[in-house]
Amino acid sequence: MSDKERLVLALAGGVGGAKLANGLAGVLTPEELVIAVNTGDDFEHLGMHISPDLDSVMYRLAGLNDTARGWGVKDESWQFMAALGALGGETWFNLGDRDLATHVERTRRLAAGDALSSVTAALCSALGIAHTVTPMSDEAVRTFVLSGGLRIPFQRYFVEQNCKPVSDGFVFDGSEEAKPAPALATALAAPELAAIVICPSNPFVSIRPILSIPAVSQALARRRVPVVAVSPLIGGAAVKGPAAKMMAEQGLPVSSAGIATAYGDIIDGLVIDSADAGEAATIEAGSVRVLVTETLMQGTEEEERLALSVLEFAAKLRPRGQ
Repeated sequence: MSDKERLVLALAGGVGGAKLANGLAGVLTPEELVIAVNTGDDFEHLGMHISPDLDSVMYRLAGLNDTARGWGVKDESWQFMAALGALGGETWFNLGDRDLATHVERTRRLAAGDALSSVTAALCSALGIAHTVTPMSDEAVRTFVLSGGLRIPFQRYFVEQNCKPVSDGFVFDGSEEAKPAPALATALAAPELAAIVICPSNPFVSIRPILSIPAVSQALARRRVPVVAVSPLIGGAAVKGPAAKMMAEQGLPVSSAGIATAYGDIIDGLVIDSADAGEAATIEAGSVRVLVTETLMQGTEEEERLALSVLEFAAKLRPRGQ
């Protein structure tokens, strides 16, 4: 991708999404990158608006993320949670003392009437992040996991119940009425848009909420630029999170070929790990081009290397049907 004027749109959620978003930010200028983040995971807790995926991306780009846990802020302390537990409060969702400041300030600004995208921009600026990070929408979209006739709010399923219930399907409340956040809508329509990158995130609960917004799915359906996804699986296992479990429960092969099936017609290329090179021919038989490379990201160097590989791959592709 050598054009002087270009824009890359990244769709991200979860820890893997935050890592590749950071890699892209390391090789693209702020003018060349927009990172749109899943907010289906957002919820109200202890009177605060919590945005887990937005925070994961922000903390990674700011160099504040806890690499050992994979979420939250490094060098964290837990005095608030200890005190809350002593009072008999809800402690199933951990909020570190430093992390708590983000939630308090976000909630204050939202209560004052600011849109989530404006609040996110202000938080990013305060953290020294120059690249555009935007929620997928300023309207509330909430993910529920369907299990045995129940609708389980995502964080209850993911954190409190440790992903143990069988997932029969997913519902994204509010998505039909939601509009893309301004930065996402602008990027989708930008004449300089060169590629859309789907980061190695859970396709069901990190990316599908973004795609459930009608204007987003419609834009991708009529896309004029390639869409490249990075598989979140390596050797038939998720690097982190319940993606593999969910795939099996949805009747999909737990493989990168299954990831290609999950995304269907919305992707033109799929980046898979070298451990899964044997799946390339199967995936390409379904008209999806494949790049085989090392996809495990253990630090900034690997994040940026993968980002460059993804961008070079995207530059060789055309949207299907063109």
